Amino acid sequence: MDSIAAKLDELGITLPAPLAPVAAYVPAVEVGGFLYVSGQVSFADGKFITGRLGETVSLDEGIAAARACGLLLLAQAKAALGSLDRVERVVKLGAFIASTNDFTDQPKVANGASELMVAAFGEAGRHTRSAVGVPVLPLGVALEIDAVFAIRTA
Repeated sequence: MDSIAAKLDELGITLPAPLAPVAAYVPAVEVGGFLYVSGQVSFADGKFITGRLGETVSLDEGIAAARACGLLLLAQAKAALGSLDRVERVVKLGAFIASTNDFTDQPKVANGASELMVAAFGEAGRHTRSAVGVPVLPLGVALEIDAVFAIRTA
């Protein structure tokens, strides 16, 4: 078993099946020592997590939705690379959070994905990040997060 897979297993984390693209894009592109993973929407237990923070989605629900996005990012990376052991470092996460105009806890919400990356990769999981509030996201989802990973070449 790969070391990252073993770490996830130890943490009781099972990666979901990667979602197929819903439009004209690919899930991941490997180029120049990096893997760029397309935005993964909030999806868990077979359904989209919809709504807006500050309106119909609580802070705790938003954090859980961000973690769900993070799991999908890892699933897409594993599908693209064959093994998460090829990830040298998590470079950046970009979090888009559907929220009301007065909701200002986007960084706390995005921590759901950020903390997952550190749990999986240790210090190599620490990354740069943006957490942006937006009025609406595709399919009415609460979150969408994309990622950039530095990778070991095969």
